[in-house]
Amino acid sequence: MILAEPEAVAAARTSQSLHRAPAGWRPGGPVQGTGRLRSGMERQKWLAERRAALVAAYDAEAAAYDDERHPWDMQREWVARVLGLIPPGGTVLDAPCGTGKYFAMLAAAGHRVAGADQSAGMLARARARGIAFSLQRTSLQDLSYAARFDAVLTIEAMQHIPPEDWPGVLANLGRAVRPGGLVYLTVQVLGQHHIQRAFESLRVRGLPAVRGELAEEDTPGYHYFPGRDQAVGWFGQQGLAIVDEGFRRGNDWGHHHFLLRPGPASPAS
Repeated sequence: MILAEPEAVAAARTSQSLHRAPAGWRPGGPVQGTGRLRSGMERQKWLAERRAALVAAYDAEAAAYDDERHPWDMQREWVARVLGLIPPGGTVLDAPCGTGKYFAMLAAAGHRVAGADQSAGMLARARARGIAFSLQRTSLQDLSYAARFDAVLTIEAMQHIPPEDWPGVLANLGRAVRPGGLVYLTVQVLGQHHIQRAFESLRVRGLPAVRGELAEEDTPGYHYFPGRDQAVGWFGQQGLAIVDEGFRRGNDWGHHHFLLRPGPASPAS
């Protein structure tokens, strides 16, 4: 979801919002979030609870989601760029597709559209458009396509992925495209003082969090802001080469836009 300044941080306190890790943390290992080591199991339980609550919030908001007036002109520009680089009549996966707001744009360009989302409410809205030939209820973590699409769009979604899941999600996205295909994804960034304040709040509450995470106590939202360098490092680990890159800054926030191409030796999982 888009966090629009000047309400970027406040929006994460609503149901809609649904750089390093501290010393002692590693993917799949213990987390040091409160001055003492937290077990991986405790962290995974916390993340599972946040994820389930976030999905429920998206379901609840689906009916009115398109009423929100978030700026998405730059996202549309990048989608148009992708469509100009893939074969005519190509097949595009929008994941997560939400209500399918990009479907009409993809279809108008002559491409076949598939969508995936973990929210049943969002998928129902996407299905009502009558455009996608396939809609699957699944998360980015569980995406299982292999060499099916000429392009994959992952827009306004990676901020909901915890750090230990980033490598697997990137592997799933890279595996979904055909040889020579493209992945377009956005990476949201937030001012470091907001990130530090959020981490201190999580630590005071005794939660097994890492720096870069934002999860308010009274809402189901979850965000993780890894920063550009960490994201690019994960791209490289998964064999995703940067074809093009852009950035638009707001007030203490912004979006990196990446156009990626999986290499011939991209990991399969």
